[in-house]
Amino acid sequence: YYTSISGSCNFETQDQEWTNVCGLTQDLSDDFDWNFSNSAVTGQTGPDNDHTPGKGQHFLYVNSSAQKEGNRARIITTKLFPASFGICRVRFWFWMFASRQTGVLKVYTAEEHGMDILMWSSSRNEENKW
Repeated sequence: YYTSISGSCNFETQDQEWTNVCGLTQDLSDDFDWNFSNSAVTGQTGPDNDHTPGKGQHFLYVNSSAQKEGNRARIITTKLFPASFGICRVRFWFWMFASRQTGVLKVYTAEEHGMDILMWSSSRNEENKW
């Protein structure tokens, strides 16, 4: 559900409602999709729980084991955020434990003419933690 912070979501929603509740959408032009789940479904390929101790249990994940190099899974915010200098912050938790199929997690902003600007990226994490 949403909190008072614009764009904030903890994914404790009913199954596939996360796209509407969290203001996100799957990119129809990508190669595969993000999924909504918990540790019981992802099993050994994912974390034991989400990053909030004892509270939430759901998160978004991609299963890259059956993907080819260069394939993309992409979610997009449905709400536009106004341009600003020094006041817009993106904060999120991620888990990318090392695996041969783990790619790169990237965060982009789209400028007014639609060009994507890479703001942050991370490769494999060598530690099994958020």
